[in-house]
Amino acid sequence: MSAVSTPTSQLWFLNTLVTIRVSESNGEDHISILEHHGPYGDSPPLHIHHTEDEIFHILEGEFRFVLDGQEHRRGNGDILLVPKGKPHTYLIESKKGAHWLTITANRDFERFVRAMSRSAERPELPEPSGPLSEEAIQMLTKTAAKYHIEVVGPPLH
Repeated sequence: MSAVSTPTSQLWFLNTLVTIRVSESNGEDHISILEHHGPYGDSPPLHIHHTEDEIFHILEGEFRFVLDGQEHRRGNGDILLVPKGKPHTYLIESKKGAHWLTITANRDFERFVRAMSRSAERPELPEPSGPLSEEAIQMLTKTAAKYHIEVVGPPLH
């Protein structure tokens, strides 16, 4: 018998709205599916996941990814696999923002998102916070390291 998963929580993760669609705690393989909404210009720091591959499934929007030093453009319906151990980041280039899923299977990414998030007060993007301060980058880097994610460079512009 299979179970139907319902969203477990909505979170504000940096400048994005994240809904946990499938939690790593729901199955033996620790698969996680996170639904993201992000604003135009959003870009996380360049980083490496050391314990899990990351799959991006773009539902809406246009992205510029940098993966292992190479640029990739992706949009509606596209999928990009980021193998563990490869430095990567993205920039949302669509003016209306973007909507995508990330799929991982080893707990770390979901746990990192939960650790760096706060409960969403409403089902929409948080107020823009602007560029991260040096203190916020240090906290992000330290927290990421606990989940085997290494920050290795700046966001894209």
